[in-house]
Amino acid sequence: MNHEWQDRFLAQTGATVPLICGPMYPCSNPELVAAVSAAGGIGVVQPISLTYVHGHEYREGLRLINRLAGGRPIGFNALVEKSSKVYEQRMIRWVDIALEEGVRFFITSLGNPRWVVDKVHAAGGVVYHDVINHRWGEKGRDVGVDGLIAVNDRAGGHLGNKDPRALLDELLPLGLPIVAAGGVGSAGEFVDVLRHGYAAVQCGTRFIAATECRTSESYKQAIVAAAERDIVATQRLTGVPVAVINTPYIQRLGTEINAFWRWMFKGRKTKHWARSYFGLRGLWRLKRDQQREGSGSSEYWQAGRSVATIDAVQPAGEIVRSFDSARQSAL
Repeated sequence: MNHEWQDRFLAQTGATVPLICGPMYPCSNPELVAAVSAAGGIGVVQPISLTYVHGHEYREGLRLINRLAGGRPIGFNALVEKSSKVYEQRMIRWVDIALEEGVRFFITSLGNPRWVVDKVHAAGGVVYHDVINHRWGEKGRDVGVDGLIAVNDRAGGHLGNKDPRALLDELLPLGLPIVAAGGVGSAGEFVDVLRHGYAAVQCGTRFIAATECRTSESYKQAIVAAAERDIVATQRLTGVPVAVINTPYIQRLGTEINAFWRWMFKGRKTKHWARSYFGLRGLWRLKRDQQREGSGSSEYWQAGRSVATIDAVQPAGEIVRSFDSARQSAL
């Protein structure tokens, strides 16, 4: 294990366990985020989930999470892709309020994080940036991010295209702490990833199958029942590959977008319109499913290949403690 990187991550975030509950749409409800932080990891707020899915006024939602976490540090996910001026201004305001409410750990995704870095560093905080290769890692480093979230080909939801070891080898020369995102569902896998040289691990799928997660029980049980072969990547949900459980709905939907949308996503300007379209369609689908069955996850379930080692729904704190116990035993 690279204890120097782990120690730096823990010092930067205030966590006592090098484990992040990654931001998830729609699964990042306040109780789940807080439970991970309260146990010594760090839960990350996904603001669209907090406000649009779980119905909290934004500032009050942050305060609720802070109370439930018992004052332990929490994080915030800033999606910095400039899909519209209205969205950009809203995200700027969300970041400002998060800083006002004491958040000091930020994860940025889908764009240039410079403005977040400037704001957060001025307040004494740190910024980690989602990347899938060396090129984007270098761009993040050059604008001052403090660490990188290495999204690999085993992740749930939006995933990368490189395996965890190859991606780590590609990013380590950048001289920043690297967090593994994807493929960890058990304490043993957590330890193995840290042994490879990662500073920390970000889990999503493992925490969906947690008691505090307010998704449907059928979603949780699907994760427990799924094998690695049951995970497929489809472009039909957001326009870019998303790892999901291969349900009958996904089989009907398919996995490939047509030539028009492939062209839209390749253009420097048109890709913003394409992302906005798929994003709005996703919100419409979520509201439709909630009206029909009370669950926004009723038709498709995002999950990564870590389903192979997830065999039970457990309290989030129990997951964090079991992972840390395995880490301490391996020291």
